[in-house]
Amino acid sequence: MPSLMLLAAGMYASLATAQVKTPAHDWLVNPKGFTATATEKEKTIVLGNGLLSRSFRTAPNVICTDYRNLVSGEQLLRAVKPEARLFINGHAYQVGGATGQRQNAYLLPAWLDQLQAGSNDFIYTGHELTDIRPVLNWKAARWCSNPRQATGKAVIFTYKAQAPELQGVTVKVHYEVFDGIPLLSKWLEITNGTAQTLRLDQVVNEILATPEEESAVVGRPEMIKTPHGIYVESNYSFNNAMTASLSDQTTHWKTDSTYTSQVNYDLLTPCLLEVHPKVPVGITLAAGEHFESIRTYELLLDGYDRERNGLAKRRMYRTLAPWTTENPIFMHLVSTDPVKVKNIIDQCAATGYEGVILSFGSGLNMEDTSAANITKYKALADYAHSKKVMLGGYSLFSSRRISDEDDVINPATGKPGGAFFGNAPCLGSKWGLSYLAKLKYFITTTGFDIFENDGPYPGDVCASSTHPGHSGKEDSQWKQMQLQKGLYHFLNEKGVYINAPDWYFMDGTNKIALGYREVNFSLPRTEQLILNRQNIFDGTWEKTPSMGWGFVPLSEYHGGGADATLEPLKEHLDTYEQLMMQYYGAGVQACYRGPRLYDTDKTRQLVQQVVSWYKKYRDILNTDVIHLRRPDGRDWDGIMHISAALPQKAMVMLYNPTTAPVTREIALPLYYSGLAQTVKIREKEGPLKTYTLDRQYTAHVKVTIPASGYTWLVAE
Repeated sequence: MPSLMLLAAGMYASLATAQVKTPAHDWLVNPKGFTATATEKEKTIVLGNGLLSRSFRTAPNVICTDYRNLVSGEQLLRAVKPEARLFINGHAYQVGGATGQRQNAYLLPAWLDQLQAGSNDFIYTGHELTDIRPVLNWKAARWCSNPRQATGKAVIFTYKAQAPELQGVTVKVHYEVFDGIPLLSKWLEITNGTAQTLRLDQVVNEILATPEEESAVVGRPEMIKTPHGIYVESNYSFNNAMTASLSDQTTHWKTDSTYTSQVNYDLLTPCLLEVHPKVPVGITLAAGEHFESIRTYELLLDGYDRERNGLAKRRMYRTLAPWTTENPIFMHLVSTDPVKVKNIIDQCAATGYEGVILSFGSGLNMEDTSAANITKYKALADYAHSKKVMLGGYSLFSSRRISDEDDVINPATGKPGGAFFGNAPCLGSKWGLSYLAKLKYFITTTGFDIFENDGPYPGDVCASSTHPGHSGKEDSQWKQMQLQKGLYHFLNEKGVYINAPDWYFMDGTNKIALGYREVNFSLPRTEQLILNRQNIFDGTWEKTPSMGWGFVPLSEYHGGGADATLEPLKEHLDTYEQLMMQYYGAGVQACYRGPRLYDTDKTRQLVQQVVSWYKKYRDILNTDVIHLRRPDGRDWDGIMHISAALPQKAMVMLYNPTTAPVTREIALPLYYSGLAQTVKIREKEGPLKTYTLDRQYTAHVKVTIPASGYTWLVAE
């Protein structure tokens, strides 16, 4: 009879052979066929979809034994760690996992039967296999490129406390795997079934021991590369940076002192992933109370290519937050005079615009819930709806002072001041709670369709002990964020489109700023043209076109005078046209801020023409961007939209910033179009020409771009 070790090794070998089978096709070209599954056999549970596989063993406790990228074949797991860690009443408690693995550089299945659960750990009591459930009850209310919520499978592990002081506390750990994308989600539920109040200081909802990325014999953790094969994001991201990586508050790459065979002599390799809020949760959990952790999303990457990894992240947002694929055409009006509001609604209806936002500086006050104010704006919303136009408005939260009683209290001084923008109200203050209630009431009763929120900004910690929305400094960030998420959940589920200033996409917001310096819109128009294209080029590596807004100052914004603005519009039609084409050609909506969209019939015809062009090609223009050449003012620049699912496989936007026409042979990388041999391409509405793709799936097209102008190509 073969030994247990040999038998286990044989089982492992056959399992490994099956798991690393290369997918039949590229999921970024065609996601079909990669259907999520959750299977169990004896003590093993496997989540997978043909692109990733994560395996668990349920004895002596739940242990993650395998985490694999099936596209690259990369193993992401080198050692057993707890499934989660809770800090309760000042003590740490492990959830799942086991001890006894001596060598932490790799894991052999033969070692698993030798591991033991800790005597104070939360212990596995059962599990459930189920379909994933949507985070929000969202329904597409307007044009969007993905009207469907994510689908997939989940496993929910249940644990009970072994520690005597926590008898009655239960924990559920949720894992979810999604159809068509190498993406996994993880989050926790905690229920206090004791008769006492507990202090929940911190929740670590992912602990993953990963292999080394490089052989760094010496060097501090910040000098050594972290693993490239896994991208981690959560629904707890904020920093006013307009990018996910700089907004991250929860991803922590740490050292692992138990990994004593690592190359780094001082054991400083950052090869231990822990996911938890940077500022501890710090809440009290009353008897019978229920808690939900942040949600962690783990996207497996199969290489170092920036464009491919960007496409993978953008597919993640389209999957997890399909509301971000809504992309209405809107302008920013700088007045609330009913006559002017109705006039701009009429202009929108005439030109094909779909919404009006009553902008900052317009005079809108959504905190005024008086009958007169509600009546005024309900009448305007009703008028807009009669013209099939949405109406919404802007609200300032941060960058303002309310009172010593209601402002964020600086923990260092015990006084207001020192917030991200100097002074800011606390969302958990009496004023803040009233602000949330007034916004919900105003938007619901007026029928507003769009909400633009300037703040709250990144998680100001408040030391007040009198604010009703939080207890003190320790829970102030978590409680304020929960209040903010509650507002966005409420509006999202009511079909309100949300422009928000930070990375709140996973909790229901639709759009964030593309990323720009506001004072640049006071520069001369000719400079704005190139700067805007740079913003578009740089802002679409991780964001889809519909996730970012740009800006066009129809009237004066931060100064700059006549040279910076488009008013009077009739005198700057060339610049107006090119700014619209740059943004619409990128699939990016800009805030056209001013008193009107057109001032003459000729201006109206121009706006109608561009909007009609955009709507004709709307599907392909809202697909992801392939970056061809960044604007530098010296030669052509351009981007390309691409899709394997649409009849139009690509849309190419090319610009010439120089004062003379340029003729160039442009290489169009068409791999992600799904085309393999030939492609038909036309310039504008001209005749189709057939091109043969080279071995890199690239078409080489000669094109002449007019001086200080643009052209566009369509591939079919």
